[in-house]
Amino acid sequence: MNHISIGINISKDHLDIHRLPDGASIRLANSKAGHKALIKWLLADVPERVVFEPTGAYHRKLERCLAEAGISYVKVNPRRARRFAEATGTLAKTDRADAMMLARLGAVLDPAATTIRSQTLDVLAELVTARRALVKDRTAARNRQHNLMSALLKAQAELRLKQIDTDLSAIDAECRKLVQTGEDLKTRFDIIISIKGIGDVTAMTMLAEMPELGTMDKRQTASLAGLAPITRQSGKWRGKSSIQGGRRTLRQALYMPALVAVRFNLQLKEKYQSMIDAGKPHKIAITAIMRKLITVANALIRDQRKWTEINP
Repeated sequence: MNHISIGINISKDHLDIHRLPDGASIRLANSKAGHKALIKWLLADVPERVVFEPTGAYHRKLERCLAEAGISYVKVNPRRARRFAEATGTLAKTDRADAMMLARLGAVLDPAATTIRSQTLDVLAELVTARRALVKDRTAARNRQHNLMSALLKAQAELRLKQIDTDLSAIDAECRKLVQTGEDLKTRFDIIISIKGIGDVTAMTMLAEMPELGTMDKRQTASLAGLAPITRQSGKWRGKSSIQGGRRTLRQALYMPALVAVRFNLQLKEKYQSMIDAGKPHKIAITAIMRKLITVANALIRDQRKWTEINP
């Protein structure tokens, strides 16, 4: 394998590809034929890594093609990629410039390769995303319903809410069915819901949004979820630590379970109360509980055991 770094900018219709160190560039269609041509081009001189930004539905088929061809790839966070571009003085943002920047990022930073999710987890993630959208729609529909005066619009709003509830029930049933299809997935799901405070929906979100659970240490888990406190200091100045980055949807999914845990999970309730007694604000204490939930889930899955009150 050569020390070749490939950057790919993915759009709906095209793939812009740049190769280092020789600087070769090509554009291919983001289609089955384009993916086939790309794999052929890559295998002619196998790269050390292929770097691209996740773009939802537009990158999934390409990602699976790379994995099936045995080509190592890295999905880099768009924010990290943009910061790298700014740090290197690359202010222009075009498809070709982004491909060049991603290839350079791969060559300079040597990021760790990404492990592809199973097709079952891809479908689960799609269902979880759809469920989240429906919940937002339900909230918006309920808010509109309160201000309606027209009997017709009220009836339509009521029908819309019933349809949303029906769709949510169907999605939840399909998610449970998927979880039961794979023994490993079912085992991890059962371990997660054994933690007091975490229910079925949150467990499914954790599986879909963080398939790496059970393979990381405590710090990596907290950082990936965006729940690791970031220290801010310079000279004699000491700023307040804060959380940032990470997987926002996962972090949002852990908020309500944390509120439940501080009421019904004895050990987490004690941890929360000790922070409050020490003068910590409620928001910081809840964030610590969210961090504890995800790190405990990671540790339990790693050790293949369920939560117990005596030995979490």
